[in-house]
Amino acid sequence: MNSEALFARTSPLRLFILASIPGAVSMLASALYQTLDGIFVGRFLGETAFAALNLAMPFVIINFSLADLIGVGAAVPISVCLGRQERQAANNIFTCSCLMIVGTGVLMGGVLFAAAPWLIQLMGAQGEFAALAVQYMRVYALCSPVTTIIFAVDNYLRICGFIRGSMGLNILMSGLSGLLEFLFLGVLGWGIWGAALATCSGMFLCAILAFLPFVRGKALLRFCKPRFHWSMLRQIVACGSPNFLNNIAGRITSILMNGILVRMGGELAVSVYGILMFAEGFVQPLLYGMCDSLQPAVGYNWGAGLFSRVRAIERYCFLASGVLSLLAALISVSTALVFPVLLIGVLWPLGMTGIWMNFGGTALLAAGLSVTLLLRLRSELRRPDEAGQ
Repeated sequence: MNSEALFARTSPLRLFILASIPGAVSMLASALYQTLDGIFVGRFLGETAFAALNLAMPFVIINFSLADLIGVGAAVPISVCLGRQERQAANNIFTCSCLMIVGTGVLMGGVLFAAAPWLIQLMGAQGEFAALAVQYMRVYALCSPVTTIIFAVDNYLRICGFIRGSMGLNILMSGLSGLLEFLFLGVLGWGIWGAALATCSGMFLCAILAFLPFVRGKALLRFCKPRFHWSMLRQIVACGSPNFLNNIAGRITSILMNGILVRMGGELAVSVYGILMFAEGFVQPLLYGMCDSLQPAVGYNWGAGLFSRVRAIERYCFLASGVLSLLAALISVSTALVFPVLLIGVLWPLGMTGIWMNFGGTALLAAGLSVTLLLRLRSELRRPDEAGQ
């Protein structure tokens, strides 16, 4: 669908339905695969491998978070530039961000590969438990230059109006990765590295498919001669930081939890924590997918000066207001890091029971903070449209 017609002319309610449902389905497909990933590893490789997967996963996600910082951070100014009809500027940000993601993948992949044994040892793991976690991390590290781009290109597809295509790609990636993992583990009998390779293979193949519209000139965004400048880099970092901080903060919490659980309960405790994370992973992706799918529309209308449409979209999905993500970053960091770490100390006398109570307490504190920020943000969202729009 034409981006201008979709973002600027479609009624806010219809736009919300057209964008949010595919976004939610995409994230649900990803969450289902993550659950299958844990099931396959636990079923075919055993409890130690499942615990190793959960021990290594926070570091894997931190690696992907850097690419997500660039991808999400670039998606906001790209949408704004398109709303202002500055297409060349949008193409330049698109091109530069793709190059930055690949370069970051090479750099961070090398760091993660080299540091994997030390990081796992720092967590307190030993023997086979540690060896399996290192294997899992290193496969993701080697594949990082060709897999991390998949999260950014999903945003670029939605900016160009390929909403259903983005959803189909995410479903395909989850299905393909699950099929390959079953083949590698259940049929060929490979080790935990085969589970990581299956996911990376699915990501790589779908990344190739995702870039076909851009390479063939069928998409609104096109590759151009890159022109890097400081203001663009600063804007990308500023817009991508809330999502990045959310991911990093959550992973730091997981690392702290895993480190404590390894010392208090060993592999079994890490496995139980992993199961809780898989269960939680069904609700949050649905909410995130619905809201994130509206980011291109919010950015486009903000760039075009149509603030009344931004307000209308916000009524259906407040968190889609990515341009105001600085305040959202406070919620994210508090929910993912500050509250959980604070409650670890408060609930420490309860032992393992206190660890499990941490999740409910964090949700209650985050709810109170969210209500406070919503009330303070009302005046900003009541801005009138710019003259002539």
